[in-house]
Amino acid sequence: MAWIKVNAIETGIEGLQSPIIKFLGDEVTMNIMQRLGAENGDIVFFGADQSNVVSEALGALRCKIGEDLNLYTCDWAPMWVVDFPMFETTDSGALTPLHHPFTAPSCDAQALKDNPSEALSQAYDMVLNGVELGGGSIRIHDQKMQEVVFDVLGIGEAEQQEKFGFLLDALQYGAPPHGGLAFGLDRLIMLMVGADSIRDVIAFPKTQSAACLMTDAPGTVEAAQLRDLNIKLRNKENQAS
Repeated sequence: MAWIKVNAIETGIEGLQSPIIKFLGDEVTMNIMQRLGAENGDIVFFGADQSNVVSEALGALRCKIGEDLNLYTCDWAPMWVVDFPMFETTDSGALTPLHHPFTAPSCDAQALKDNPSEALSQAYDMVLNGVELGGGSIRIHDQKMQEVVFDVLGIGEAEQQEKFGFLLDALQYGAPPHGGLAFGLDRLIMLMVGADSIRDVIAFPKTQSAACLMTDAPGTVEAAQLRDLNIKLRNKENQAS
């Protein structure tokens, strides 16, 4: 993240303070100030990376400034987030599902095939005070549409049948449009009690190692229990040999 502090805009580049200006050049810097309508006393923050990285960084900064300067206008601010992209681009340039490969697109199959990177999905999130409370989507219910999505993702016909044949076979018999929404009750409770983390409201919080400090789990499993489940323990020495 970079910044430019506006001390005296009327003096041009000399009235700006930033370690990044020397890399941008005078013309680019002043064009930025003009586009933003910068005034004395302003400070400009911006980033350079993939759009999702920059958006997350600037979004976190916006929330921090809003909290520090007491700019929030209400106690509860619910909203729906819709029109998510169908896909996002990986570092290698390949497309990958933003949600999952069974999310229905908002366009038809031909438009999806012609311009997949611009396609939007029928996915949605419920957000309260900047916290995602729940999310879901309308699922693909058409076999041909599902095949197009797999093609866009580079999943060939053989792999489609091997991994998702059961789904494609089921869709050919017809399925009604369907979808859902899953809520996180712990996040809602966190907001209701004014906590900063869901760990403060979860009855049995886990550590990063998945251990439960309250119940000392995971614990020792008795041999009889393992025998009932047909599980046999092997130490590392035996496993390596």
